[in-house]
Amino acid sequence: MRHKTPDPMPLENPESAGPSLLSRARKALRGEETGAPVIARCAKTAPAGPGVYRMIDAGGEVLYVGKARHLKKRVQSYARAGSHNNRIIRMIADTASMEFITTATEIEALLLEANLIKRLKPRFNVVLRDDKSFPFILITRDHPVPQILKHRGARSGKGDYFGPFASAGAVGRTINTLQRAFLLRACSDAYYESRLRPCLLFQIKRCSAPCTGEISVEDYGALVNEALRFLTGQSDEVKRRLHGLMDEASLNQGYERAASFRDRLTALSHIQSRQGINPHSVKEADVFAAHQEAGQTCIQVFFFRSGNNWGNRAYFPRADKSLPVEEVLESFVAQFYDDRPPPRLILLSHAIGDRRLLGEALSLRADRKVSVLIPQRGEKRDLVVHALVNAREALARRLAESSSQRAILARVAELFELDDAPERIEVYDNSHISGSNPVGAMIVSGPDGFIKNQYRKFNMRSEDLAPGDDYAMMREMLTRRFGRLAKEKDQVNGWAAPDLVLIDGGPGQLSAACEVLADLGLPEIRVAAVAKGPDRNAGRERIYLKGKEPLLLEPRDPVLYHIQRLRDEAHRFAIGAHRARRKKSITVSPLDEVPGIGPLRKRALLQHFGSAKAVSRAGVADLASVGGISDQMAKAIYEHFHERG
Repeated sequence: MRHKTPDPMPLENPESAGPSLLSRARKALRGEETGAPVIARCAKTAPAGPGVYRMIDAGGEVLYVGKARHLKKRVQSYARAGSHNNRIIRMIADTASMEFITTATEIEALLLEANLIKRLKPRFNVVLRDDKSFPFILITRDHPVPQILKHRGARSGKGDYFGPFASAGAVGRTINTLQRAFLLRACSDAYYESRLRPCLLFQIKRCSAPCTGEISVEDYGALVNEALRFLTGQSDEVKRRLHGLMDEASLNQGYERAASFRDRLTALSHIQSRQGINPHSVKEADVFAAHQEAGQTCIQVFFFRSGNNWGNRAYFPRADKSLPVEEVLESFVAQFYDDRPPPRLILLSHAIGDRRLLGEALSLRADRKVSVLIPQRGEKRDLVVHALVNAREALARRLAESSSQRAILARVAELFELDDAPERIEVYDNSHISGSNPVGAMIVSGPDGFIKNQYRKFNMRSEDLAPGDDYAMMREMLTRRFGRLAKEKDQVNGWAAPDLVLIDGGPGQLSAACEVLADLGLPEIRVAAVAKGPDRNAGRERIYLKGKEPLLLEPRDPVLYHIQRLRDEAHRFAIGAHRARRKKSITVSPLDEVPGIGPLRKRALLQHFGSAKAVSRAGVADLASVGGISDQMAKAIYEHFHERG
């Protein structure tokens, strides 16, 4: 339900009013009423049951998403003049309409509220800014010889999942160590099927090579079961068994076999030593600890599964400075589990308002009991205190970095003659090998560091692009980025115009960039080129600005370090994009161009003939002898290569 009532609100001197009153005055001049009168009218027709409400400004932007057991009463409370804090007063003043969604229960309202906040990111809500999925370890079950691998995203594949882990690096290190401990394969099914002899991983004792029969399928299955027992918390039992096998081999003078068991035990101890705290009484839990200081909040999340610590991650949610730490923590936890399964136990550092309701909502989502506790003593309390110390230290580091970052950006503004410290810096680079697979890259940086979800790569499309023409690549990249911005003169895909554009290169690249922006009618965007020093020495970079002499900063200047970091990040991203494109082009097979040839037929042909070249030389009868290739398909394959040859 949306309510809008045009009713101009007079204001004698809007320019002397505060920002909120000035905003209301401008809306009034446009015939748009905002504030308590609008909310009061919405309250008359608001539903009486549980649900979710949205407060919307005159431009259609959602200001706030909230839940209520009784929507009508909650909306009426906003319309009444009372002891609202400044944040609520600002929110009410900007509200031009409201929308309501009713739910069957308050629990459903809580789940829906968390989902809408994550999706809409309203200005007055606590917003979880980093919602990347967590990596898991997966032991597959869709192959006779299971594979161990890192997995992100939906857990729809058949297999056993273990995690979450705090970072991809932690998963990679753990998988490498598990390979040494249990000799499980990590190769793809296609690679496994094509092996004729053991690969290097067998030689360095990180795989048992079931692909070539170095171990039977039954014995490999026993290794998989050992790994599963270890990952499900039965590590002591697995280690006792390996100790027994090592002693037995030693007594029988099988010293080489005993040494292999010793190495596996060492690998298992290596995993547990990396995990730090491993509680005895907590088998499966997530620990949330929040610390607030200087208007910012840090929430540390620790993951414990099967009695093992799988790491931690620090979050800095966007929240109004007036919100108490308990409210920030409550909203954060609800959003955190919007798209990931909760554990059986959640430990919090602060008492939140709707702890019982949150537990019921998460239990409903997980289809099992989920307990939300604020421990006061014992090992659970020790875990929370440890997480709280980490949250305090992480926030202290962030505040120190923010302070130095502000000072550096102020110097950047001075160096590049900007009116204010830059809020958005875009850096451009390109990568290719002798002109092949050319890729351009854009990275974005702001006051809080790199904005990685706005990085973009540009596969060069121009047919007239000469191999290795860096200037033409830069022109195409900037034209595509700023062409739409020039039309809108505001934003493109929600991105504001950058305060500063940095180009990797010298005067030639700078000239090309300035020409593109001038042609697009955007000459006001400040552009600079960063050229590597003599012999490509870091610290001797020259900075080129249009119409000025090149700048050479002192080697230890913090601004130079900042510019180097931006350039190096753009270079890293460009090279990564180029390598991915090159790898994709290398793996393209001539068989992919044959109509009707899918992955299964392609694999059968390659296994039978050994290569795509051999397939192209085969006769119709030979092709038809391959399993899955009919006479008609064999003729089509032959004619495809015959016509091309």
